[in-house]
Amino acid sequence: MKTKITSWVLQILVAGIIGQTLFFKFSDHPQTVELFAQLGLGAFAYKSIAVAELVACILLLVPRSIAWGAGLSAGIMSGAIFAHVTTLGFSGAEGELGLMAIVAFAFSLVLIYMNRVQLESLSRFVPIAWRPGEHDVLPSK
Repeated sequence: MKTKITSWVLQILVAGIIGQTLFFKFSDHPQTVELFAQLGLGAFAYKSIAVAELVACILLLVPRSIAWGAGLSAGIMSGAIFAHVTTLGFSGAEGELGLMAIVAFAFSLVLIYMNRVQLESLSRFVPIAWRPGEHDVLPSK
């Protein structure tokens, strides 16, 4: 029961962090335009990212797709973190956005781990020796 509550809290936090920027991206807010201009990107980039973030938010809130939403969210946030580390920095308003990206990324990784059973369909691509529950330890070479 505690795991389920923890998962829901993290799902809502990640969806909230990601979701709060959607309005700014979809409405061509001047701050969004300026931020992406610093990265050398235009409207197509931030609108595409907004669509991906919206999909991630929806997947995070649907119980059968939490791990997939968390994976998409982690991917998007890794791009945001990279942009902050390389170009935007962590000062002022950009710093707050960068720190929220780090938090959302970390919580997404926790959600992937907590809901990893949803990713069983990927098991056919993982060597048998690495599958959880198949062996106690990884094979030695």
